[in-house]
Amino acid sequence: MDYHSPYFFGYLLGVIHTLGIVAALHALFTVRTAQGAIAWAMSLLFIPYLTLIPYLIFGARSFSAYIKARRQANREMHVAMADLNWRPWVEEALAARESNSYKALRAMPKLGRTPCLANNQVQLLINGKATFEAIFQAIEAAQDTVLIQFFIIHDDIIGQEMQQLLLRKAAEGVRIFVLYDQVGSHALPARYSQVLREGGVAIHAFTTRRGWFNRFQVNFRNHRKIVVSDGLVGFLGGLNVGDEYLGGNPRLSPWRDTHLQVSGPVLACLQESFAEDWYWATRTLPPLILQDSYPDDGVLCQVLASGPADSQETCALFFLEAIHSATQRIWITSPYFIPDEAVFAALRLAVLRGVDVRVLIPARPDHRVVYAATTLFAFEAVRAGVRMFRYQPGFVHQKVVLVDDEVSAIGSANLDNRSFRLNFEVMLLTIDRAFADEVEHMLLDDFIHAREISPEESHDTHHLQKLGMRIARLISPIL
Repeated sequence: MDYHSPYFFGYLLGVIHTLGIVAALHALFTVRTAQGAIAWAMSLLFIPYLTLIPYLIFGARSFSAYIKARRQANREMHVAMADLNWRPWVEEALAARESNSYKALRAMPKLGRTPCLANNQVQLLINGKATFEAIFQAIEAAQDTVLIQFFIIHDDIIGQEMQQLLLRKAAEGVRIFVLYDQVGSHALPARYSQVLREGGVAIHAFTTRRGWFNRFQVNFRNHRKIVVSDGLVGFLGGLNVGDEYLGGNPRLSPWRDTHLQVSGPVLACLQESFAEDWYWATRTLPPLILQDSYPDDGVLCQVLASGPADSQETCALFFLEAIHSATQRIWITSPYFIPDEAVFAALRLAVLRGVDVRVLIPARPDHRVVYAATTLFAFEAVRAGVRMFRYQPGFVHQKVVLVDDEVSAIGSANLDNRSFRLNFEVMLLTIDRAFADEVEHMLLDDFIHAREISPEESHDTHHLQKLGMRIARLISPIL
């Protein structure tokens, strides 16, 4: 065959466009949201040269078999847990019904798979230094079992410090279980895990499926960050294990993030979330520890673990419920602001109700396409009356929601489609006036260090920048 013949290139273009049409039809039948299906289908029809290979890698699988398998694994795990008499919340759950603020979140009792529990203690951990000092101190004090789960673990200074701590505790006889996401931690060398295994630490990667393509599969990632030490103290929030979370990346430094330290009955739910993911990875249950008694007072808390195998779109519905329930204010911090139509409409309706709606986003990009899409959504939100702020000192990565006077939520979920429908996430919902005041003071300090986006700013944006933002928005449902 003459590869230089114009007929060859004609046939090649015809084959590519035919494959693009087939892939576009496949996207219409398999992509979970209408926006995502349209984004894939249109790009595959008109620019298959650029999008066909990314679709084959990132979007070609419906993963219905995976979702069924994950749900089956969860059922098997809970059957195995039934033998442990795992019922820590019977009396505590009743106290949650006495809270008017929790009653305002009318869907939460059914939306969350775990109940709202009383008698918990919660502490804000602001930025990396405070977070890792508290986590390492809790691990150091462990006598029995430590559960650790992160989306990203790096083999850098903080990663090696954690490795040495875990090896030392394992040598003391503490049972340690570490779970990391295979794609999020793609840069983690195999030697890092091997050293831990040789030292007696149980460590596994969370994978969607086996195979070479899994390295590039960005869907259905485990984005949760959980640490539980001896069933006594737990942690969750936005920070992963890496030097950049301590300001090690000059381009994004100082890194602004928030984590939580929590103790009380709600740790049972946090351990249960870890157990589901560990069971999926290993088909075994990790040790789960319940305390004999808890304090008689404390914060109402509910763990909201969400993921693509949920019967409902738990994460997206949580944001909708939080926004719709707000009567005075709804303040949100997220590194990525790519709301779907329902969430964006809820924010606009909140503005029309007279609610103080504020969203804090980064002033620096870590992913330029996502940043461009975020900017366009931010401009549209400002025109709708939402107060949008860009954090100036460094990159803001925290995921925080504050509703009215008592309700807050902090965890791993971003305000984007990936967290809404494609990632496994975990948030801690808290209902307490004193703790909400602490979150308010933290966010007010963040707003002081932020610049509010004006309605005129979008008009001053260069036309080429506007074009880039609109292209980014077209593909935003699949970002």
